[in-house]
Amino acid sequence: MGTASTLSERQNIDQIRNGESTAKKQLSGEDLLLSADSDLSPVLSVVMPTLNEEDGIAQCIEWITNALEELQVYGEIVVSDSSTDRTPEIAEEMGAIVVEPDKKGYGYAYLYAFERTRGDYIAMGDADCTYDFEELPKLLDLVRSGDADMAMGSRLEGEILPGSMPPLHEHVGNPLLTKFLNVFYGAGVSDAHSGMRVFTRDAWETMECSSTGMEFASEMIMEAGAKDLEIEEKPITYHPREGEANLESFPDGWRHVRFMLVNAPGYLFSAPGFGLSVVGVLALVLAWSGLEIGGAQFGIHTGIGGGLLTLAGFQLMLFGAFSTVSSDPVRGASDPFTTWFTKRISLERGATIGSLVFLGGLAYGGYLAVTWVTSGFSALPIAVADVVATVAVVVGLQMVFGSFLLGSLSR
Repeated sequence: MGTASTLSERQNIDQIRNGESTAKKQLSGEDLLLSADSDLSPVLSVVMPTLNEEDGIAQCIEWITNALEELQVYGEIVVSDSSTDRTPEIAEEMGAIVVEPDKKGYGYAYLYAFERTRGDYIAMGDADCTYDFEELPKLLDLVRSGDADMAMGSRLEGEILPGSMPPLHEHVGNPLLTKFLNVFYGAGVSDAHSGMRVFTRDAWETMECSSTGMEFASEMIMEAGAKDLEIEEKPITYHPREGEANLESFPDGWRHVRFMLVNAPGYLFSAPGFGLSVVGVLALVLAWSGLEIGGAQFGIHTGIGGGLLTLAGFQLMLFGAFSTVSSDPVRGASDPFTTWFTKRISLERGATIGSLVFLGGLAYGGYLAVTWVTSGFSALPIAVADVVATVAVVVGLQMVFGSFLLGSLSR
């Protein structure tokens, strides 16, 4: 009897934690909202950063309590506040836990608050009434069922109410930034900058986010994509905001783009560099060999252009390798050149290869000069050959010193 009783008690505890108890289904949202000193552990922590959101904070908290009542799970609301108005007082009066970040920044407000959450699942969203938190249950269900590590509300696949989003954001900014994230980081989402998200605590710890500004929203998706976390979406309704907007379209948009590019050196440096190098080498070969294509001849101008493209392309590929090694980007360059240069080439081997290319170019240039001198300065060398020799000398030097720099960065 004792064993059966113990088993029954454990089952009841599990049912209560999972929101399946008949008694628990009768609790109101206010009863399910926990304070900071509660002995109960929340299942869901909802985090909102606030900067003078007294016009919308009460409505958002009411929506969250309604969501908790529908879900029948214990939860907490953590308001990460930097306001000068009545936002924190309103939040505390309605049962939220208010914390004050010791530094500025949209991303830092989230980082600071996430460290102080207790739930197994974390939800985030703005406190300006643009996101209806009564839609949280369908996002939490995706994560609790194991179908996703992170669930996001898609505004672009849902409904954007009139006056909610500027046309430039809806038709240009958000789709373009989403395309960048999908191509660079394999996110596979329709609305990468939706601020309504639910994720597991394990997923949050896996992402290792650190950005303190507006680019924090992009970093979460970048990290999730790079760490192969499963992201799923549900359509949501986007509402007009309450209060003054804190977003600056072009500066904040540029911060997102810059952050994405800097953390994807394969796309920023290596891919363009490889393309330029291929075109440049092809142009050099055509000019040097004297081949004709469709009756067109490629002379010195083609050779000079090809040489410039080759040098620029090789330098960009080196930048890709340096960035991957030195900056620990979210998604390092993984193209064949970067992999070969960073994984297979030691300082000594790289310097040796570079020296051989340099000496080869120098020897070929010397041969051209000797030919010119011995002809009594009458037989001018082929101009394209001079370009080839020069390119070999410069590429060799880049390889030698690039190997030393890579060796310093790898220490």
